[in-house]
Amino acid sequence: MSVTEQPAPQSGPGDGGDDAAAQQLRDRISADSLTTRRDYLRIVATVSGGLAIGGVGVAAGILHRHGDSEHLPAAKKVTDALAPGQSVAFRFPGDEDRALAVRLADGSLVGYSAVCTHLACAVLWREDRGTEGELYCPCHEGVFDARTGEVTAGPPPRPLPRIFLTERSDGSVWAIATARSGEPAKEALCRQFGDSRPAAAQRLGCPAAARATESRRT
Repeated sequence: MSVTEQPAPQSGPGDGGDDAAAQQLRDRISADSLTTRRDYLRIVATVSGGLAIGGVGVAAGILHRHGDSEHLPAAKKVTDALAPGQSVAFRFPGDEDRALAVRLADGSLVGYSAVCTHLACAVLWREDRGTEGELYCPCHEGVFDARTGEVTAGPPPRPLPRIFLTERSDGSVWAIATARSGEPAKEALCRQFGDSRPAAAQRLGCPAAARATESRRT
């Protein structure tokens, strides 16, 4: 379950047929709570300029999204600890960028933008969906693979941008870098580590770091 999600009220006798509808309503309320008034105004402003133009703009990826910056963001503490099956919402790389960290059942840590690539609604973690849980946008039934961020159902045109997480010896989880939607991990890290962390870029085998090392030798 999400650490941001409140326990559902207990159902009484004969309420079983309403479970799905009740869960969908809770998802929509959760999504609304994560989509701030400023987010809504930004979406409305886009649509008010022309519904077709706004829709094409979002689908083409020309609106703001995680990973656009060429600079390495400052590392940010996400949470003191994260147990398997749990998620936590946070802001990264900027204060207006919604993000989600998830600990999968096998202990893997994954992080993504929590902004749906369809029309920027909030993406939620649902442990009870699929074999490993799913990242789910209740606005238009968009579904993303929890392990990869790839689209598995619904209208989203692109995968969720990835956020790179690391776990320290005390169990705390930190966000350290981002990737654009569909960008390979090495390419994303090389793009951001090149100037800020040249030693790390060299260990990754980044082309720019390799060229710099070769020029120093000659």
